[in-house]
Amino acid sequence: MLTVQTALLDIAYLSGGPENGAPLLLLHGWPDDVSGWATVTPALEAAGYRWFAPWLRGFGPTRFRLPDTIRDASSVAIAQDALDFADALGLDRFAVLGHDWGGRAAYAMAALSPERLMAIAVLAIGYTPHGRYEVPSFAQCRRWWYQWLMTSEAGAATVSADPIGFARAQWESWSPPGWYAEDSFSMAAESFRNPDWLAITLHGYRHRWQSEALDPRYAEQRMRIGATERLSVPMLMIQGGDDRCDPPEESEGQERFFTASYERLVIDNIGHFPAREAAQQVGDAILRFLTGFPAEQQSSVLTV
Repeated sequence: MLTVQTALLDIAYLSGGPENGAPLLLLHGWPDDVSGWATVTPALEAAGYRWFAPWLRGFGPTRFRLPDTIRDASSVAIAQDALDFADALGLDRFAVLGHDWGGRAAYAMAALSPERLMAIAVLAIGYTPHGRYEVPSFAQCRRWWYQWLMTSEAGAATVSADPIGFARAQWESWSPPGWYAEDSFSMAAESFRNPDWLAITLHGYRHRWQSEALDPRYAEQRMRIGATERLSVPMLMIQGGDDRCDPPEESEGQERFFTASYERLVIDNIGHFPAREAAQQVGDAILRFLTGFPAEQQSSVLTV
């Protein structure tokens, strides 16, 4: 495990692949952690890519540097963390692979700094133009029961009483039964013991549907994302055909929001964690997508 320091965080991360390989940022989702990428990183390394997988704010060994920093878990904040992380590593141009929360951050990064992103691949989460959340259909509201639970104080207290059990409930219900091994969940759940995981979890969902404190340092970025409907970064979207949290119909027909190339792959009988559930198919799709870009366009390093 390695660590870099930004203005707000000590960001812990794993990395692998050749030192001079084209750089990829791997951003995990909720409730998951960097171990969710372990199934695909060997293929990335074999193809010559240099990958970096940080624990997001509030997860694992990543820590806020100051106790009074607002525990803002919006996609804007996470996207800025990822850009700051890339700066700390000296990366100028790179690709981003994002799952769930990491996918939402990838979309935000494409709105904020398209010139730095060679391409993005997002797993399980469709694009939200302007970064605005709208109350979905009744069917989707039922799937998002966990979000509504957290918006009430009594519900938040229930989550606080058993945060690991709450995370397990999502693993058990978002994909077909029996999809994961107990040791896989236990490994990821260690990251949920971060002292800020609960605050980040609650804020990450509550701010979507009600008034919650937001870090004012991201006001300008929020305005830019709010003004952005279409993204100019090449895009691959990978969706589980049996995703029971965000099903395929929720990510259909989004080609109009992407002015560069757009591809969408739906993998049958796979749920909300495609990299864990279908490593070979996900790895093959990502590598095929990335090899469509010349090597000289994939890598650029800042002098730091």
